[in-house]
Amino acid sequence: MNARPYDVLVIGAGSVGMSAGYHLARRGARVLLIDAFDPPHREGSHHGETRLIRHAYKKGRVYIPLALRADELWRELEREAETTLLVRSGVLNIADPEHYSFGSRPEDARAFGIPVEMLDAAEMRRRWPGLALPDHFIGMYEPEAGYLYCERAIAVCRRLAEAAGAKLVANAPVLRVAADGTGIAAETAEGVFRAEKALLSAGAWFGRLEPFVKFPLKPLRIPVAWFATESGDYRAGRFPGFTLHTAEGGFYGFPDIDGGGLKIGKHDGGREWRPGEPFHPFGHEESDEASLRGAVRQYMPKAAGRLLRSSVCRYEFTPDEDFVIDRHPQHPNVLVIGGLSGHGFKFASVLGEIAADLLLDGRTRFDLGAFALDRFSAGPSGL
Repeated sequence: MNARPYDVLVIGAGSVGMSAGYHLARRGARVLLIDAFDPPHREGSHHGETRLIRHAYKKGRVYIPLALRADELWRELEREAETTLLVRSGVLNIADPEHYSFGSRPEDARAFGIPVEMLDAAEMRRRWPGLALPDHFIGMYEPEAGYLYCERAIAVCRRLAEAAGAKLVANAPVLRVAADGTGIAAETAEGVFRAEKALLSAGAWFGRLEPFVKFPLKPLRIPVAWFATESGDYRAGRFPGFTLHTAEGGFYGFPDIDGGGLKIGKHDGGREWRPGEPFHPFGHEESDEASLRGAVRQYMPKAAGRLLRSSVCRYEFTPDEDFVIDRHPQHPNVLVIGGLSGHGFKFASVLGEIAADLLLDGRTRFDLGAFALDRFSAGPSGL
């Protein structure tokens, strides 16, 4: 087996890992990214064309500073790559107040200078005629929010990271991770790779890194569908990205982009999955389409046409749905970022920057206390 010295190993080169590789390499670090697949790919949480980006956030004092910096970094990446990554479609958050509350989000948003509008059902129906909402529903509209082209963003980060000198070992599942006083080693079928420091960013595949690192994490199989629309009211440019909170649960979605259909997924739907278990395609369970079509038929009825496309992706939930951003308690040269809990892609740009700051400088300007590993009752084996 071969041994090659690097400054940093990035184990898991998905949204966070690839962003970190970009930030590390452009700062001059010798970086090796290792991934079980060939990113961008369909085996993680970054495929399916689009992801929402919002700034008016739950736990706003924790997340809003990260969201604002993430937005800045996405725009910087766009300029460097000379390609569109972020579309400001606006995002409309719709809620049945009998089942969901926006809490302090409007106040937190305004405290950070983020424009939001609180709307009643009549106003939402007037602005977006494709909506069929009961009179008691409420909305919070964020005009400067929108969506990101996720696979394109990963591909851009990969291209720029490699141009800056980063190396990628693709299709190489990590078999074992070990650390000692001299650094960190990752064993793959391609050989053993060593570095002084490491970022572990394995997403839903963190189970493969046990027992070196272990924390409460529940991977889920999440179905997503694109439905044909019968009206131009749902087209990009006329219809926003959206979240929808009803008695049936929490949904999220996107306008019809270039005739591809209205996209919808269910944030709190999905069956638990573990690495090594079969990962079934869309339609394996009857509820895959039924729950999504039901929400569209009820609240966006002219977008409930035939199923145009479908996909399944992997979420990884922590018990509190907050991220993990912390050093390994036994190995401070190892940084752990994971548990993005279905709302992490928008933050990938800033999480990559934070990883580079912590690994190269030992500090970051952000308060990361809410993301500490020791908040979980189970301690590490680690974790």
